[in-house]
Amino acid sequence: MALVHKHLIIRAEVDNPPTEPEFIKSWLTNLVSTIGMKICMGPISHYVDVPGNRGVTGVVIIETSHIAIHVWDETAPGLLQLDVYTCGSLNPMQVFSALKEFNPSKVDYKYLDRESNLIEIPL
Repeated sequence: MALVHKHLIIRAEVDNPPTEPEFIKSWLTNLVSTIGMKICMGPISHYVDVPGNRGVTGVVIIETSHIAIHVWDETAPGLLQLDVYTCGSLNPMQVFSALKEFNPSKVDYKYLDRESNLIEIPL
């Protein structure tokens, strides 16, 4: 496998924010499978109950790097931040498709090639 350095960063406003740590673990496991990666450790998740920062956080270490998510559920719509970094190939459309179950009303993203600089990749 030739190493590449792809980084997908997503900020999404969602109408159906997940609130359960076990759900996030399952969602991350499914996402790893969907994008054709392999889990090395995790996923782990936890609900943070701090006013102004309430929400569920989860991370999974994949064979080629990591995936991290945090969802703030105090606002309407909820706010979801997702970080997918890999040294392997990545189809961002599969990640966007996985987000649909949270009913996103707005999605912003950056898709970067981090091989030698931070170069934005158009979809």
